Amino acid sequence: MKKCRTVVAMITVGLLAYSTRAQQPAATNSGSSSGATAQQTQILKNVEAYLRHLYAFGPEVELIVSAPKETEIPGLLETDVDLKQGQHTEKAKLYVSKDGKYLIRGEVSDLTKDPLAENRAVIQTKDAPAMGDPKAPVTLVEFSDFQCPVCRNLHDVLRGMLRNYPQVRVIFKDFPIEVLHPWARTAALAGRCAYQQDPNAFWKLYDSIYDNQELISPENAWMKMSEYASQAGLNKDDFRACMASPEAAAAVDASRKNGQELEVTSTPTLFVNGRRIVGADARILEQYLQYELAQQKPTKTPEKK
Repeated sequence: MKKCRTVVAMITVGLLAYSTRAQQPAATNSGSSSGATAQQTQILKNVEAYLRHLYAFGPEVELIVSAPKETEIPGLLETDVDLKQGQHTEKAKLYVSKDGKYLIRGEVSDLTKDPLAENRAVIQTKDAPAMGDPKAPVTLVEFSDFQCPVCRNLHDVLRGMLRNYPQVRVIFKDFPIEVLHPWARTAALAGRCAYQQDPNAFWKLYDSIYDNQELISPENAWMKMSEYASQAGLNKDDFRACMASPEAAAAVDASRKNGQELEVTSTPTLFVNGRRIVGADARILEQYLQYELAQQKPTKTPEKK
């Protein structure tokens, strides 16, 4: 089963594991924009033309390639691609060789820095639903979409796995992908409102939504959310008022924005003490949990004879 992906993830996934020549050779011309040189302007045109051709983006899709910036790697430029389709906008980071011949998708890592520390510094956990000991040595942050089938698989994996890991604290972050999942935002609002009324009730709603995912539709989503809220013991009137409030919408938007800052492009995306996992692979998740827990154990000093 494929992961739930944003529109821009078509670009980033499609360019995975290879470099490619742009459709036209880089050349200089008299046009320039945003301070870019003539050669850079041509590179931008080539990148846009290539992506439009590769993914069949018609004129209804707005595709903006930013002026390339220097990186710490000689010969490699960095550019942002902004994609807008209707009301939905996304951003991806790509790299282009200075001669304009190669377009590269991937991460550039500085080996002198701890990438996990950088991720942990960006993740915002304040006012997010959490389960487990606040002092737990391992924190698992889950960016999920309630309508995503793979997120439901992850829910089932976590329900079976976490009972064996009391040392793990779970934090939930909303990342509804509305362009693919029309009732995901409604469910995200419901989760946020359950949390605001009773933090423990969030996890009851979390279970109810994933356990009944196939029964929910855009037409009945509001009714279903109210039903699950009542089953969780929440005040229905307060819950419905919260669902329509700008505060709940702002909280969901803030969570999604935080995911974008972490370059989350598909759901589920997890961070285990800052280490990224995309998808619901139980084997990899358990490997990461065991690795982190092993780091917490004190190293035994050999006994002197």
